[in-house]
Amino acid sequence: MLTKKKRRSFLRDRMHEVSIALDLLNIATEQCRKSGYSKIEAINLKIGRASGIMPDALIFSFDAIKKDSLADTALLNIEEVPVSGECSDCSSKFTVDEEYILSCPVCNSNSFNIISGREMDIIDMEVS
Repeated sequence: MLTKKKRRSFLRDRMHEVSIALDLLNIATEQCRKSGYSKIEAINLKIGRASGIMPDALIFSFDAIKKDSLADTALLNIEEVPVSGECSDCSSKFTVDEEYILSCPVCNSNSFNIISGREMDIIDMEVS
């Protein structure tokens, strides 16, 4: 059973994905109509692991809001992008499975640049 605090946290975390799903649906619907199509079959996304977006929550939110829209039967396909960076001290390029990088995995330096893993990109849509 969820405590009141955990339930509030659970709902707050999902609200972020609901607003993203709404924006995504609005963008996709607008582009679909502009191009003269009447149905969205699928939307394909790339989402970085360090973006703060939970893919499962986004899919759940999208499925909940898509009813009675051009995307009412659409699939939301998500490709997760790992976090990668480049160390400023040892010049190593690296990719990690974690959502966050605290130090270079080669030399443990705290001086690095994130190259990928924060993005959320609409790659394409399948329409009819």
